Amino acid sequence: MQQRILVLALAGLATPVMSAQTLEELTIVGSRDAVRELPGSAALVDNEQIRIEAANDINQLLKTVPGIYIQEEDGYGLRPNIGIRGATSERASKVTLMEDGVMIAPAPYSNPAAYYFPTTLRMHSVEVLKGAPLLRYGPQTTGGVINLVSTPIPQENQGSISFRYGENNETDLLASFGGRAGDFGFLLETAQRRSDGFKDIDRSSRDSGYDIQDYLLKLGWEGERQSLLFKAQYSEETSDETYLGLTDADFDRDPNRRYGLSSIDEMDNDHQGYSLVYRLALNERVNLTATGYYNEFARDWFKLGGGGSLVSAANGGDAEAQGILDGTVDALGLAYKHNNREYESRGVDLNFDLDLGAHQVAVGGRLHEDEMDRFQPEEIYDQINGQLVYVETEAATGSDNRLEEADATSLWLVDTWQVNPVMEVNLALRYEDVESSRRQYATEDRSDSPSRRSNNSDEWLPGASFTYELGNHWQLLAGVHRGFSPLGGGAVDNEEPETSVNWEAGFRYNGDWFLEVIGFYSDFDNKTENCSNASPCSNGDTSGSFNTGEALIQGVELQVGAALDAGGISIPLNLMYTYTDATISEDNPTEGFEDGDQLASVPENTLSLRAGLETAMGWNNYVVAKYIDEMCMDIGCNNGGSRFDRSEDLFVMDFISRFEFNPQTAVYLKIENVFDEQAIVSRQPDGARPNKPRTASVGVEWVF
Repeated sequence: MQQRILVLALAGLATPVMSAQTLEELTIVGSRDAVRELPGSAALVDNEQIRIEAANDINQLLKTVPGIYIQEEDGYGLRPNIGIRGATSERASKVTLMEDGVMIAPAPYSNPAAYYFPTTLRMHSVEVLKGAPLLRYGPQTTGGVINLVSTPIPQENQGSISFRYGENNETDLLASFGGRAGDFGFLLETAQRRSDGFKDIDRSSRDSGYDIQDYLLKLGWEGERQSLLFKAQYSEETSDETYLGLTDADFDRDPNRRYGLSSIDEMDNDHQGYSLVYRLALNERVNLTATGYYNEFARDWFKLGGGGSLVSAANGGDAEAQGILDGTVDALGLAYKHNNREYESRGVDLNFDLDLGAHQVAVGGRLHEDEMDRFQPEEIYDQINGQLVYVETEAATGSDNRLEEADATSLWLVDTWQVNPVMEVNLALRYEDVESSRRQYATEDRSDSPSRRSNNSDEWLPGASFTYELGNHWQLLAGVHRGFSPLGGGAVDNEEPETSVNWEAGFRYNGDWFLEVIGFYSDFDNKTENCSNASPCSNGDTSGSFNTGEALIQGVELQVGAALDAGGISIPLNLMYTYTDATISEDNPTEGFEDGDQLASVPENTLSLRAGLETAMGWNNYVVAKYIDEMCMDIGCNNGGSRFDRSEDLFVMDFISRFEFNPQTAVYLKIENVFDEQAIVSRQPDGARPNKPRTASVGVEWVF
């Protein structure tokens, strides 16, 4: 069996001569075949699936992966909320997010909430790693790792263009050109996205869409025993997005309505990232990979604050609050905040891969720093006769004027051991040492002595897993590891980070068809929530963290895949199902939680089915069906909560019809949400929010 896991997939372990693939990106899984052999659970959304489904929304792609929980927000996946097993989904802050093996969250230790997420349109594949093997990566080591793999440098000069146009003036353009000349390679790529949005804003001519430009440059060199890969990325986004949702009554009448109070809400952001990867084959058994990286992200989300209180009051029958939302009642002193923040993250990662025969060892470490600078003045408006009138600007002080930072040292040692021809064992040990701090200022110019808080934590995280072959097709697997989630820059000295013990066990069948069944069990000493305006904690806090006490998250993941043949027509089928039970496991009188209270943002059932009809003439048709159960918005909605404390379940089916003229040219029709089913997919932060309605688009692909 190939030793694939926890060795950087393209490091070239077996030979000192660098292969022709060394300019590709770092992967954590590698291939679909590798996924089905790992001593741990994983998934790969490969380029074929992304291309067939004309995917541009990470939420919709990940809904086809077992063990992942999605809480939609804007209908386009611009700022996803992703959870994996024991890691709940608040702004994807409990998941390790990477692009080409480099952490990509704005500030992965001090402020991991994913207000920036790479443009899905330009991704070549998406990898998900769960279970004990994820200890090679971090810092979030409870639920899983998501690695987005960008377009690789092609082996020869080649270009491609993919263009799609749909309803609401939704336009996607992906264009790239790259190639090689001797020892050198390059890639230039751009992704351009825009839409007018699917929501209509009361009393406003403004749209509710977005405009995104993303640019990528890669330069590579490879010698006989070494290689260099430089990557630079820059993107800009303007999206007319808001936190303000709807009352339930208004949602029932028109889920795609937006109140006029949100007409001036807008997100502006830009991101730039740089990385340099150096690989060296020291000898036939030892390879070195060194990675330096720097990411910078700036955002200003100008939006109404406190709108959720109006929605809540109107849901309770308050006619004046409803009138303010409708614009028929005047309102004074409405606060619109410039949620203005700048993030930086930088670090150096060093890893040695050792081929010791039966043992494949990865040993290394990372030094990392990140920070967030928050400076958020507030503009005051009055609503007069349904129109917003500017009054004044208030200075940024207190919690709106602060600096948070974190320094982290990570070490790892991983041994993938082929014990005998039928048994493979993975042993992992990770160490995380995190120092975080906050400085908060009472004056706008920061001339005062700031209030301070800090937190230091260090954790040893062991793990072990194995696979055992039962004949040619059946395989057992199991593992256990200690999980860890850092607290972030707002933590105080006596707070403890989230820790857990995570188990998984199951079996696989890999023959003419594929079956995988895995049970998982995560036992938390102290489950925590990361608080933000987007995902307020269960106690209402919008910053820092909130410890909810002991918890259990357990469930079962199922995957079935097959390719049937019916008279020359190929019928690919892929089924995914996840059952999850996520509850408080011990009474917490301090916070008012009881044993059995359901955790927030974890659906009990998720299901997806991907099916196709592929013909020899090149006309192929596919359906992708996805179901997600209702979720608690706050802890304990199952014990005495109202309907306003939970989302609604949702079933959506997409249809894609493709015609390939030749291997280089294809056209397609895509209809998202064929049956136009819309539901309340979230109530956070400020009211009921819908998924995307039925949307049709056409596209063309050309490789030259």
